[in-house]
Amino acid sequence: MTATPIWHDLRTLTIEGQGWTDTLSPYDRLPARAAGKVPDPVWHLSQDSAGLCARFQTDAPALRARWTLRKEALAMVHMPATGVSGLDLYTRAGNTWRWLAIARPDHFPTSEAELIGGLPVAAREYLLYLPLYNGVLSVELGIPQGYTLTPSPPRPTRPIVFYGTSITQGGCAARPGSCHPALLGRRLDRPVINLGFSGNGKMEKPVAELLAELDPSIYVIDCLPNMVAEQIVERAPELVRILRDARPKTPILLVEDRSYSDAFLHPERAERNRTSRTALQQVYADLRDIRELHYLEGEDLLGADGDDTVDGSHPTDLGFKRQAEAFYPALSRILADQP
Repeated sequence: MTATPIWHDLRTLTIEGQGWTDTLSPYDRLPARAAGKVPDPVWHLSQDSAGLCARFQTDAPALRARWTLRKEALAMVHMPATGVSGLDLYTRAGNTWRWLAIARPDHFPTSEAELIGGLPVAAREYLLYLPLYNGVLSVELGIPQGYTLTPSPPRPTRPIVFYGTSITQGGCAARPGSCHPALLGRRLDRPVINLGFSGNGKMEKPVAELLAELDPSIYVIDCLPNMVAEQIVERAPELVRILRDARPKTPILLVEDRSYSDAFLHPERAERNRTSRTALQQVYADLRDIRELHYLEGEDLLGADGDDTVDGSHPTDLGFKRQAEAFYPALSRILADQP
């Protein structure tokens, strides 16, 4: 793109992944009124834009992005800048979404990058994911003069809500679109609300009450990596009952923790998996009278080869692909009758 692009604010397009409109900043994940009610770490992490994406259509042969970040740290020691602070572009090809480009962050606070250039002129639909572990204050897309950029129609299906930990938030995906909530959203062709809070998926009551305000097609509760058995027994029943009282017919999927990849030589890690799962299994058994309550075991969320995490806990892109494969049969079955 040699000529000066025409810039468009991303907010004029179709934004997915936000459960609330009354946010303090345009790309926050919790409403402004959550400040002071949810634990402080949850509030601060809710300003990361994990799971937020824009859907739009353009016939432009070139596309640039310009975005302003909240946090100066573009990367983490075990997660690349492209996943922490980058933008990730997909395009619809028939009935599937295909990856097309990544915008690499190279400056703080504002980066500008070419996403695509030199494409044949044709109308296409695109999906742009925002950063997983950084927040954005503004995002703009630039196209050459004489072409159009318009919002895609909102999808009629209700979103999938994922509530969980750093893994749910996307640690440590190489790109925003390669974590399992995003992979599943594309495969199931449904919007996704990612409420993963790194180190802080702990089923606190104020968070449960916020979840109950949403009207999803399913709640996916995946908090065990951040909780010990005593917390699970104490908090999980209340979380389920809060959601069921507010949404009598909405399915709830309880998910066990993934197995630590190094647990085969670390008895304490294996014991952590065992006690957490036993606690959640007991909760599930005690709540068997609750309709549309489902359960997903954790043993197969990662592979047996140990090659799919960065640290025995947080998945690589391979690990996220395996998690998506493990989630898909359960979600597709449960969602078959959900609008």
